[in-house]
Amino acid sequence: MRIAGFQKLTLLDYPGKVACTVFTMGCNYRCPFCHNSTLVRPERFTADIPQEDIFAFLKKRVGILEGVCITGGEPTLHSGLRGFIKRVKDMGFAVKLDTNGSNPGLLGRLMDEGLLDYVAMDIKNTLAKYPQTAGVSSLNVNPVIESAELLLQERIPFEFRTTLVREYHTPENIREIGRWLQGAPRYILQNFVDSGDLLGGEGLHPLEEPQMRAMADILRPYVREVGLRGI
Repeated sequence: MRIAGFQKLTLLDYPGKVACTVFTMGCNYRCPFCHNSTLVRPERFTADIPQEDIFAFLKKRVGILEGVCITGGEPTLHSGLRGFIKRVKDMGFAVKLDTNGSNPGLLGRLMDEGLLDYVAMDIKNTLAKYPQTAGVSSLNVNPVIESAELLLQERIPFEFRTTLVREYHTPENIREIGRWLQGAPRYILQNFVDSGDLLGGEGLHPLEEPQMRAMADILRPYVREVGLRGI
């Protein structure tokens, strides 16, 4: 598994736990609003962080840290993900996986083997607007649908989350997403942040706070809890 970044302490990435965050290289999406372009574009990849450096750090934090977040990029692209997670779990840490849902086979296997304690799955937009929003014109949305269905079985704690961008998301989009994922226990709406180094260049904007709150109100009849980030 290729690791591009490592945050030694986070109080935000893993709900309710003191954790660290591992960032993997590479993604099969090209969302124009992505702010992690150095993790997505192969030509921008920097030197890998050795896995043994991560495990040496974790060994010293047993009893201090509670969890490890694995994000990206898209972690499920890596054949070594399962082995990495197993070693983390064997050390006694809880594992949270961030994913775009494009690899339901691996996601289901990790769930079946008890290797995941929490999943955050990005929902880019309505199914009709998925290719445009993910930046992949030929995108097959069926794996995304399958991953969402796996999580909606509620075998493990999870959340769906959508990054809201003025140019990509409308109130009706949010209503349609709510109908699609009705019954989800937790849904996070997070505001777009322009990092200055976006995959899609300039011309994208966040929502104003009243717009964010209005989107949350639209979503609430469909899911059990709605959270807001970035306002």
